[in-house]
Amino acid sequence: MHYVYILQLENGQHYVGSTANIDDRLARHEGGVACRTTERMPMKDMAFYAAFQSKEKAKAFERYLKSSSGFAFRNKRLL
Repeated sequence: MHYVYILQLENGQHYVGSTANIDDRLARHEGGVACRTTERMPMKDMAFYAAFQSKEKAKAFERYLKSSSGFAFRNKRLL
């Protein structure tokens, strides 16, 4: 399984990512090892996650959520 997730950070921002091992990835975010979120920590909550059968579909959904129309979809439907 491959996962797409949205983290809610303490500063009110959101981080969108994908991984094959969600538990390990969250531990890396919380531990400050994941370079994209270390400057914006601490993490408040995992706001959303979805599981996909293929890595390609997960990556495509992650790219969509990071696009302008995906940003609007995320805010209206997922958060």
